[in-house]
Parts: sequence; C-alpha cells; structure tokens
Amino acid sequence: MAPHQPPMPLAPVTSPEEDERFMVEALNVGRSNLGRTWPNPSVGAVVVHHGPRGAQIVGSAATAPAGRPHAEPLALAQAGDAARGSTLYVTLEPCSHHGRTPPCADAVIAAGVRRVVTALEDPDSRVKGRGVARLRAAGVWVTVGVGAEQALYDHAGHICRVTRGRPHVLLKMAISADGKAGLPGPRPAVITGPQARARGHEMRAHADAILVGIGTVKADNPQLTCRLEQHEDRSPVRVVLDSGLELPLDCALVRTAAQVPVWVIAAEDADAAREARLVERGVEVLRAPRGKDGRLYLPAMLKLLGLLGITRLMVEGGPTVAAAFLQEGLVDELALFRSPVVLGADAVDAFSGRPAQHMLSPVGFAEAERTMLGADQLVRLWRR
Repeated sequence: MAPHQPPMPLAPVTSPEEDERFMVEALNVGRSNLGRTWPNPSVGAVVVHHGPRGAQIVGSAATAPAGRPHAEPLALAQAGDAARGSTLYVTLEPCSHHGRTPPCADAVIAAGVRRVVTALEDPDSRVKGRGVARLRAAGVWVTVGVGAEQALYDHAGHICRVTRGRPHVLLKMAISADGKAGLPGPRPAVITGPQARARGHEMRAHADAILVGIGTVKADNPQLTCRLEQHEDRSPVRVVLDSGLELPLDCALVRTAAQVPVWVIAAEDADAAREARLVERGVEVLRAPRGKDGRLYLPAMLKLLGLLGITRLMVEGGPTVAAAFLQEGLVDELALFRSPVVLGADAVDAFSGRPAQHMLSPVGFAEAERTMLGADQLVRLWRR
C-alpha cells in the first residue's frame, strides 16, 4: 500500500504582475547559458514557494552545459521539499518524452508542484503541447504565455531548428559612416569603439557557432573567440566557409583548434589531401554541395549545421558572405554597428558592391533595438 500523501494544496493566488516578475527572473536565468546548451535550448526555471512571508524563490536553474540536465529537475532539486505546493516558472514547456533524460513533466508532478507558468509551448514535435496536457491531467494548474515575447527571442534558435531544420541566423556587421567594412587590400580596420566591441563579444558568447568566409580569414587572420571579461570560456564553435580548402595551416584558427573547435565547410569536390592536412591539426572538415553559381549552397550548409545540433549561428564575416546570406533570405536577425569613422572611397564596401542603404534596410524586417554604445550606434533588426 502506498504511503499516505498529504493533500495537494490549492494553487496559490497570484497577480499578473507577480507572474511577470518571476518569469522575468526565469528568463534571466535561462539567458545565462545561451550558447552553451546546444543542441538543447537554454531554459530557465524558477520555483516559487508561497508561505507566511509571501512568495519566495526556493529553486533556480538553467539548462546545464551540453543540454542536460534540464532546468526543471535542477531547480526542483534545489528547492527540495519546498517544491511541494509551489509554482514553477519555466521559459519553455516542460518536455514529455524520454530522451537522454526522463520527462521533465514527470519530475514536476513527482515534486508536488501545484502550478506551472510557462512562457511558450515547445514546437518540438516530440512535445508540442503534450507536456502541458500531461501536467493538467495530473491536476497541475498550467498558465501559458507569460513573457512569451522575450521567450520567443531567447529560444529563437531552438524554434528555428525544430521547425525549419536550421539554426537561427544573426548577421552582425560593423559599418563606417561611409558604408565601408575594411581598408583597401583588403586589410582590417578598427571601425567601432570599445563599448560596441564588448556588445559584439557578448553576442559571440550567446552563439553556438560563429561563421566567416575564407576571404575574411585570409585578410584578417581572426581568432573569432570571445574575449569579454569573465566570458573567455564562452567562445562558440568557429565555422569557415572554404569551398576549396584554402585555409592557411599557420592561421590563428588552425593554431588554436585544440582549444576552441574549428569546423571548415568545403565543397564536395575539394582536395582530399588538403582535408587530411587540416584534420591532422585538429580541424573538422565538413562537406556541402555547390550551388548554381559554383559557391557553397548556403541553405544546404545551414541544414548541415542544424543536423549537427547548432541552434544559434552568428555570421560575422565579410561583405561577400553578408550579402549572400541576405540575398538568399537566410538572415533572421541583423545587428548593425554604425560608426562615425570614415574609411574613404577606396575602402571595402560593406556589402560587396551592393547599395549599402538597400542592405541596411532589408524588406521584411522590423526594428527591435536602437541604442548608442559610446560614439557608435547599434541597430538591431528582426525578421517579421
């Protein structure tokens, strides 16, 4: 005979303002591990206990690095016995399927949580409302939609991967006052100031992978790591579009491949001997088909990254690559750092010969942010 369980308390009475406040906390917690949990989303979960002293957070967690354990069981473990009769605020619907971990919905039920407030239903076909249904069938009160707007942004990578089979693409560009991206040669130019560069490194820290073209590697010899203080261990996977496997063996990326992963995406007909030399140095070489123009076919390349688990891709390289992603309609978010610096008529156009104004105001995008970072302006656009 099962041991006697005390009756489940009624769901605590809360206000919309209280729900919003605790969901903001859950969103902040979840955001802390963006870029570290792929192929899973970085979910935030907060357990709130209602007692004589009012509502208090007794458990708080984000999805662990590499995507497991999930946020909900971590937060519930932290709460312990205080989870019984509590409210769980979670940024994405608790999962209902057996994967590498048991269903989070079952853990929530077993912990005696009385109410769940979730920002979004999970569009993953393995969940898609089943977690909410499972909770309600067990007598748990469920509210959906609190904080949904921010959650849609935070989980854009997961949503894009499970619904479209590819990562969410953020295109980041630093552009001079005269629409240029580099010096003649081409040679790199310092376009933005320290505040803008710090924001760019924060974006890197929240990305699963960062992508440039082989032209950027040859011109700039970049490291593509996150150098933001206290985020040095948050560097994303570094991806190079290199159809002919021309990546120099002595470049910074190859020399540091053992510290931060480097993936080179080559054409299917690229030289096997060149691949072997890169693999010997710790670089992973992937293959993708060419398009009709002879260049790598970007939609297929993105599908490949999606299959490998990448959910959030930051494209940071070169006028040619930037223009190609925009022209193919593969950009979901655009971050433009506009500088007062003038580089001159001979400098490199930001979008490979295309009119900068057309590329800076693409059709189908809405402005999500406009802010000053020192002398520079950040304009962030989001695909409608």
